[in-house]
Amino acid sequence: MSGAPSAAIRLLVSDVDGTLLTPDKTLTNDAIRAVAALGDAGVHFALTSARPPQGLEMLIEPLGVNSPLGALNGALIVDTQMRVLEERTIDDHLTAPIIDLLHDHQLSVWVYQGSQWFVLDENGPHIEHESRGCGCRPTKLSDFRSVEGGITKVVGVSDDASHGAAASTAMGTTFGSQVSATRSQTYFLDVTHPDANKGRVVRFLAELYGVASEEIATIGDMHNDVSMFAESGLSIAMGNADDAVKAAASKVSRSNDDEGFAYAVERFVLNL
Repeated sequence: MSGAPSAAIRLLVSDVDGTLLTPDKTLTNDAIRAVAALGDAGVHFALTSARPPQGLEMLIEPLGVNSPLGALNGALIVDTQMRVLEERTIDDHLTAPIIDLLHDHQLSVWVYQGSQWFVLDENGPHIEHESRGCGCRPTKLSDFRSVEGGITKVVGVSDDASHGAAASTAMGTTFGSQVSATRSQTYFLDVTHPDANKGRVVRFLAELYGVASEEIATIGDMHNDVSMFAESGLSIAMGNADDAVKAAASKVSRSNDDEGFAYAVERFVLNL
């Protein structure tokens, strides 16, 4: 791992689940104070997540967020009023075969059209957990044919890691660079437009605020966070991340059940 960046950090971009929030989806007082300390130091703070925009809305007020939000792994970038600033959708002709591939590998499928969430089975795996976390409910459909256009994200869901791994490999073999397929949780395989990723969110924010890559810090815990690590001078993996994610970062913090976000802000970003 590399040492601390020579430039002062002017922008921190953070993942949400597994990073900013505890395992039970709590935003702690220490995390709130850490974000306030960033503001006091003149450091911009932004969020990016696999969640839909409405799943980030509850964090805006307690954290005083005023930066654009990178939702659905960067497929949607919205302002704090939920107005769309940038949207990247999967090519329409790919949607049906993506869904078929995920079903063939025994994964449940979720589809996002814009910020709307659609499922075939309201009682499917992780729907209740996701609904509680993001404060939203999916719409049940009899099939996905009515929403095969303008798709921002398709998610394959399975608690069987072998099914997810096989689907991920098949996605690369079948579609190559036409899509981005990455893991936002151990049980999720997220499929988006190839340019819809958290690295793109960081580039969007860098241009907005006029900051260089060496003035940017990023923090996350999953494989979908690695693309933003590559866009920042300081990249921080959470202690609960797996070894591959840690290896991609320049620093490793504590876990998200031990105030790892607040620790990283104090120790690595603000150097207090």
